[in-house]
Amino acid sequence: MKRSYWVIGSLLVLAGFGIAASMYSALPDPMASHWDMSGRVNGTMPKLWGAYFGPMLMLVLWVVLALVPRLSPRGFEMDAFARAWAILCLSALGLVLFIEVLVLQAARDWGTMSPRPILVGVGVMIAVVGNFLGKMTRNFFAGIRTPWTLANEEVWHRTHRFAAKLFVLAGLVVAVAGLAGVSSWPLLAVPGVAALIAVVYSYVVYRRIESLPAHRSA
Repeated sequence: MKRSYWVIGSLLVLAGFGIAASMYSALPDPMASHWDMSGRVNGTMPKLWGAYFGPMLMLVLWVVLALVPRLSPRGFEMDAFARAWAILCLSALGLVLFIEVLVLQAARDWGTMSPRPILVGVGVMIAVVGNFLGKMTRNFFAGIRTPWTLANEEVWHRTHRFAAKLFVLAGLVVAVAGLAGVSSWPLLAVPGVAALIAVVYSYVVYRRIESLPAHRSA
């Protein structure tokens, strides 16, 4: 990753720790850490762990995502979409930071937490992922990694162009539903359905390409 992305990612992680530290004294012990589908508290954890779980998750996520491109084997390098990967990493960190703020605010007051803003955030993240799917080249860590996409570069490209549209649409559906007040966790199944359709599509495209005369004679 470029140095600028390292700097931005580091600042986001530091912001997570800073927010947790600034709110720590106002949090009860134990603090609310889990809410049911209606937004009511149904789980707690010690304040120290609850307050810093989000920042620690961000730190681990940032290190892992930054190291992943270095682990790619030869022939499946991620350099071709390094900028897109960096933006996706930063978006993931931003989402965790956003959820951390929501959790700490709700825990501070021992109040309810509506799933609506989380749905909006997750929906936006899914749409961002969809926007960059078409830019990904074959690799073992990101994208629609099926036996058929990894076996054939053309299948990879066709599948990811198709999946990009599906994921942008799925993300918008989740985000708009959240904004409209449809605060239902089952909405998070929408991107799962999009992924399943993309997997089936990759197999169909693979079978079509392999059935062409050039491939049969090869």
